[in-house]
Amino acid sequence: MRIGVTYDLRSDYLAQGYGEEETAEFDHEITIAAICEALAKLGHVPVRIGTVRDLARRLVAGERWDAVFNFCEGLKGVSREAQAPALLEAYDIPYVFSDPLTLTLALDKGMAKRVVRDVGVPTANFAVIETIEDVVKVALPYPLFLKPVAEGSGKGVNEHSKVADAVGLKQVAADLLVRFRQPVLVEAFLPGREFTVGILGTGAEAHVLGVSEIVPKEKFVGAGYGLANKSEGWEEKVDIVPADDAEARAAGEVALAAWRALRCRDGGRIDIRSDVAGKPNFIEVNPLAGLRPNHSDLCMIADHAGVGYQGLIGAIMAAFLKRHPELALLRRAAE
Repeated sequence: MRIGVTYDLRSDYLAQGYGEEETAEFDHEITIAAICEALAKLGHVPVRIGTVRDLARRLVAGERWDAVFNFCEGLKGVSREAQAPALLEAYDIPYVFSDPLTLTLALDKGMAKRVVRDVGVPTANFAVIETIEDVVKVALPYPLFLKPVAEGSGKGVNEHSKVADAVGLKQVAADLLVRFRQPVLVEAFLPGREFTVGILGTGAEAHVLGVSEIVPKEKFVGAGYGLANKSEGWEEKVDIVPADDAEARAAGEVALAAWRALRCRDGGRIDIRSDVAGKPNFIEVNPLAGLRPNHSDLCMIADHAGVGYQGLIGAIMAAFLKRHPELALLRRAAE
């Protein structure tokens, strides 16, 4: 099958004058090359498309693909991750990973927490600050943890994110409101272990690929797995190790319940953190998880599970084709 690949290259945006933090979610050439190579090894013909604007131009020009491996993060707005799949749906082209509703919901951390809480998935108590006047309405016990409501890759999470009093709450909230021009999520701080859970599949067939624990080292910045701890030199700040004890398995169960509640598809990653009693809580979901070999958390989980990079992309595509049996028939007919 001809598989289009949508993506945002970080180098392209840096060349346009965007900053390091603004582009933190975007992909390296290594990632796109690896995805295309893996698709080719699966017998597909990968066709690079690029950004949502590139996708729009090529669709209008009449170009079509059997399916699209949608890895496009988007640049502007709380629905930015939903732009490419929404366009593909308008043109009736199947695509890998979650649909526009799930991608928009997942990016808004406050909305996602409301949904998972409604179905009984444990998550820390929280509030959302829309304007600085909302600070006085926050009625949660300190310490609290603050971050932008709709960012990824740990953007906006740093040494100031954990606050101990009302003064800190107002200062950090004001800074985030100005810098990111979006609401601020305020959560009761969870002091326990932090996990990231890789998941493959959709609905009832979704399963936990593996669980990794985020273990801070001496140079760890702040009290959360933020951008500074994920950037270059992360090896000096954090250990990411396989975890399979009772608490880690419970984290996997919480993650899987959240994955299904949010109707995520094919593959991705969910972040979990335990409370003071060691009970895992949902933090956030990444339905477009990083796929850079030997670097991204989901890829490392796949390596730890003995699946490897090729196996990971193969499993994601298998889950996608399970949702689209007509494409599986098309592929067999071409063989």
